[in-house]
This record gives sequence, C-alpha cells and structure tokens, in this order.
Amino acid sequence: MSNETLSAVFENIVKSEDNLIRLCQDLIRFPTVNPPGNDYQACVEYIGNRLKSRGFTVEYIRAYGAPGDSADYPRYNVIARYETGRVGPCVHFNSHIDVVETGDGWTKDPFAAELIDGKIYGRGACDMKGGLAASIIAVEALIASDIELKGTIEISGTADEESGGLGGVAYLAEKGYFSKDRVDHVIIPEPLNVDRVCLGHRGVWWAEIKTHGRIAHGSMPFLGDCAIRHMGAVVASFEDKLYPAMAARHTSMPVVPEGAKQSTLNINSIHGGQSEITEGLPAPCVADSCRMIIDRRFLVEEDLDEVKREIDDILSDLEKLRDGFRYEVRDMLEVIPSMTDKDAPVVKATAEAIKEVLGKTPEFICSPGTYDQKHIDRIGDLKDCIAYGPGILELAHQPDEYVIVEDMLNSAKVMASSAYKLLMGKSS
Repeated sequence: MSNETLSAVFENIVKSEDNLIRLCQDLIRFPTVNPPGNDYQACVEYIGNRLKSRGFTVEYIRAYGAPGDSADYPRYNVIARYETGRVGPCVHFNSHIDVVETGDGWTKDPFAAELIDGKIYGRGACDMKGGLAASIIAVEALIASDIELKGTIEISGTADEESGGLGGVAYLAEKGYFSKDRVDHVIIPEPLNVDRVCLGHRGVWWAEIKTHGRIAHGSMPFLGDCAIRHMGAVVASFEDKLYPAMAARHTSMPVVPEGAKQSTLNINSIHGGQSEITEGLPAPCVADSCRMIIDRRFLVEEDLDEVKREIDDILSDLEKLRDGFRYEVRDMLEVIPSMTDKDAPVVKATAEAIKEVLGKTPEFICSPGTYDQKHIDRIGDLKDCIAYGPGILELAHQPDEYVIVEDMLNSAKVMASSAYKLLMGKSS
C-alpha cells in the first residue's frame, strides 16, 4: 500500500471519531445479555440497516433449534457482504453481539455507555462491542476512500459466543457461511489488547457433576443421605489432588496472562437441595441431590480424554471410599485447543499493520479462554483466522468495563490496513 493510499484511509478513520463513539454507544445500549439472550434481533437489525445503507447486502439468520432459541429469545445473527465487483479473496470481520450479566460492583450505569475521559463505559464495551464498532468504521473508511479494491468484505454480528457460540458462529459454519469457497481470511475483534495478534486459544470442557442422596427430615439427618456433603467431598478432592496436579502443567502456547499458561478449573456453580426462596423459611429437608458445573481449561499438550478421565478417577475413588456416594457426569461443551500458524496470511498482514500504525512489533499470544475461532477452525475448516481488537483483556466481564476511544481508532486503522493487504495481496 502506498503512503498516500494509507493516509487517505487513516484520515477517513480519524474524521469518523465522533461517528465511532456514537456507534459504540448505540451498540452498548442494546442490553444483549446472555443468558437469556435479550434484544438480539433489535441489535442485528441496527447493524444490518447501517451497513445496507453503505452498499452491503444484508442477511439475517436465525439459529432455529440452537440451545436457548425460542420465541421469546430468538438467536438472530447478521451477515453483511460488500462485493467490489473484482475477483479477489473474502475478508470477514466477525464479532459477537451478546454480553454477560452485569454483576455487582458497578459505579456506572452498565448500559448508559457514558463517555468519560476518552473511555466508553458499559457492559460489552470491551468485550466486544468496541471491537465491532471499530471493524465497521474500518471497513466504511476503506470503502469511502475510493480505493480500487478486489474481492469481498464481510461483517457479521453473531449470537451466543459467551455461552459457546452454538446459536451463532457454530450454526453459521454448519450452514456454510464460514467455508473455504466463501471466506478466505477472518479477523475476530476480541479484546486481546491493541498491540497483540491472538493466534488461538486453550481447550475447554464444560461438564455437570451430580451427586445423589436421600431426602429425610432435617431434625433426623441420619435417616437420610446429604448429597451436598457428597459434593463437598468432591470439592475437597479437587483441592487435594486436581488443583496441585494442574498447577504443575505448563504450555508452550503463548497464552496470556501468565497464570493461564497452566491448566485451570473453575467451579461455575453449585446448586443443592431445595430451590432458593426469597420469602419465608425453607422446609427442613436433607438434600437428595446436588449439581456442580465445572469449567476445565486445558492445554494443547493435554488430551481431552485424559482430562475427563482425571475427573472420573476422583469420582470413582470417592465412590469406593464414601458410603452411599453416587454420581453422574454430563458433558456440556468440548473445544479442542486451536492455534493459527504465525506465517498465515492474516497473521502477517495484521502484524505489519500494527507496526505501521503503532510503530511497534506486535506480541503474538493465545487467549486463556475460547472464542469463536473454535468453530471457524473445526467446523468451517478455515485456518486463516485470528483475534485482534481494541479492548483490554483483563477488563472483560468486570464491573465498570470500558473501551478506550484512542484504542478503537488505532485498531480501526490496523483492521483497515490488514483488510487492504489481504484483499490486494500486498502482505509480504
């Protein structure tokens, strides 16, 4: 790309700062909390209407039958496609529209999208509506610069990434929207910091563990069998055996932050006995069931079958040691680790663009958590895929989450430059 062409694109992005801020704020103000999956249709139609007015062909795809899809919470996605009219590759920018629950600890309104001291606050500002806004501005600036482009540009806003992506990218990949005959290069503007290229992610196994007991009167617990106590023994065994074993394992993948270079397990939730009540007092009963959800993140050096066997061995040992111990394990989600080669075209183009825009050599990393690259890789069989976006990784899912406007502008420049290099074959 000539300096003159680059300058014209970047100038359009700088002039679009107010537009970028408004766009990001508008996106945050859709409270697309997942679960349950609020306001998906309204959000994707906002994106689609904007891009349609800029010459894109827009398609809305509902993931009928996907987990969580219902009349009240339909899983809607949008794909906008811009054809240059000249033969060339397709560059696709994919962003998820869903956000996690707000949680406690906020000092700002999570969905007001306040602009304070160059930062836009709100749930999803960092993860990842700031990245979505930046990618849209990047593509609009590229088109508005009247450069003779080749190929095709796509932008998608997809559902349910925070709960596994089955109603979003996985569904679209199964329907052929992320296939080699349609898409060549994918950039996912996840919040991995503006000077990093994310090559992939660790693996994940979500599972439900159930322990069983026998109900009895709470004044005579010896006549029953408490499933919660059995689950307590599971947690104790994890502390004694599993956590020390995982802490001793480390990966060659460039995973950030440092603590994620080892295997990890998070206990997402434990539910036992009677349903929680907000008024009155519970009945005095011994819990006859208890359920725990685990989130096991594993390394490229680990085998998924071994990861599962390690848990099952702990549970089998408890079955032998504890009278009445009975359990079930149900698989919920499995994702194999994914990592794009550093010599892949999208990696090279984005790394060169970071050097141009920020004047620094980018860091190549892998994400501690999975994101929708897993479906693009495994279902779509597209290997030329990375994550690159403006958000700060450590702010994701936190109270008072924010995105920095300057980072959005810089990442928009990087994405515009990357797209141009890939469309025109300009990457070295």
